[in-house]
Formats: sequence, C-alpha cells, structure tokens
Amino acid sequence: MNPAPGFKKYPTHHVETRPSARHVRVMYEGEVIADTREAVELVEDHGEGKKTVAPIVYYVSRKDVHMDRLIRSSHQTHCPFKGDASYFSVTGGPENAAWSYEAPYDEMMAIKERLAFYPEKFRIEVS
Repeated sequence: MNPAPGFKKYPTHHVETRPSARHVRVMYEGEVIADTREAVELVEDHGEGKKTVAPIVYYVSRKDVHMDRLIRSSHQTHCPFKGDASYFSVTGGPENAAWSYEAPYDEMMAIKERLAFYPEKFRIEVS
C-alpha cells in the first residue's frame, strides 16, 4: 500500500478522479498532440465551501498521445496528494509542457502513466 500522506495532514483537501464524457484534443501550433474520448478528469478543492484549487485537469492515456512529439525531461515535482510527477517537453517546442504520475499514490491510480498538459502551452479543446 502507498497511501497519500497529504490527505492525513490536510483532511479537508479533496481530489476526485472520474472518467470524462468529454472529447479532449490537445493542439500545439495547429498540430494534434493528443485526441481522446477516454480522458480522466481530476478535480481538486479544499477547505469548507469546497474552494477550487485549479480548473479540471484532463489526463490522457499515452495511447491517445503522439508520444513521438514529446521527450522526457529531467524536471520532477512532488505532490502530497498525487505523488511524484515526471515531465515532458515538446520536441522543438515548450519545455516541461506535460506531466505524468508514473507511480501515483493509491488514491490516484486512475491517472497512472496518463499525461496532462499545461493550458498556457497548448490549446486544449474540450467538447
């Protein structure tokens, strides 16, 4: 077992994952980088009144990503709710533009090895 330590330390923090019913396309300079109807939505909020931490983040399976356009970078971060994130840069484009949790905490297994994309570095279309 590998439970997330953040939930014990911050009991009002809430992170939810669910299958998305939306069509998600990720574009870079007009090129499709990812296209899926099988994304996982992640919603994160905390405190009383459910204050939203960030907009919905869509995690996309690697089978729906043009992985040949991405290269793993050495950048890493840690989240006490999700685990250690690895980053990917676009070949010939922005660095550390997408991230993935290779071995997330138990509560976040739905996003394991899926990629999420920074909206300021890509055009993300959700319909």
